[in-house]
Amino acid sequence: MTSGFFALLDDIAAIMDDVAAMSKIATKKTAGILGDDLAVNAEKASGFASSRELPVLWAISKGSFVNKLIILPIAFVLSAFFPLAIIIILVLGGLYLAYEGAEKIYEYFFPHHHPKKVDIHQTVSEAEILSLEKEKIKSAIFTDFILSVEIVIIALGTVIGKPIQSQIIVVSLVAIIATIGVYGIVALIVRMDEMGLKLIELSKNEKSFSRTIGNILVQALPKVIKSLAVIGTIALLLVAGGIFVHNIDFLHHLFPQLPSFLKDFLIGLTIGFIVLGIVTFIKKMIKK
Repeated sequence: MTSGFFALLDDIAAIMDDVAAMSKIATKKTAGILGDDLAVNAEKASGFASSRELPVLWAISKGSFVNKLIILPIAFVLSAFFPLAIIIILVLGGLYLAYEGAEKIYEYFFPHHHPKKVDIHQTVSEAEILSLEKEKIKSAIFTDFILSVEIVIIALGTVIGKPIQSQIIVVSLVAIIATIGVYGIVALIVRMDEMGLKLIELSKNEKSFSRTIGNILVQALPKVIKSLAVIGTIALLLVAGGIFVHNIDFLHHLFPQLPSFLKDFLIGLTIGFIVLGIVTFIKKMIKK
């Protein structure tokens, strides 16, 4: 009886060792997409009133967890019984990301004529502000869904052939770490100015180290937020291009002399503008 119990403990320890090793490999494999995920979500989570930043970020984080609760079981089932569906879903998601990235670039060079901006606090009701906030949250959660699919599929690819329980544990761990890690860092970014102001308030000495750091954080936030829009757009196109290159054989062998990141970006950008052109044409036809 005792020997059987210790044998069971040894088996559990061996499984946990395997899970830890596989989780480490899976995390390394998804590191690139996690960096892109961070840049995209940081850009998506910015632009809200200071008092609403954390509630909005919490809402997006909860949406991200729900996304993964939906994606994980579907991914396991499809991987086992219909693996082609995984590729189809990835490519469709890549088309959306490429379109969104191309649209941002087009808007930068050929901006639409918008009505003159006025003070939102004087002309827009609280209900309208909350409505706009909900729309942006929905957009962020939808983008997170596509990026989460890519993260889950890449992690799943590292444990194919392993026992199903190991696959479930490893991929679930990667999904949880990705959500907590990405949105934890995003929270730090969007609250940089608040942390800076706290450091300034706590320091009585004008030349103290904490006050210097506080001033740097306050002054750096606008630049960081502006840069996030650029980084997020590049990340969208890199993720999209990577999806196309890794799942479409013709594109995988195209331009082998180019560095992988440049190839992913150019393919994502090209396909993005093709999709943008098609969508714009359809919209014009519908209006007519």
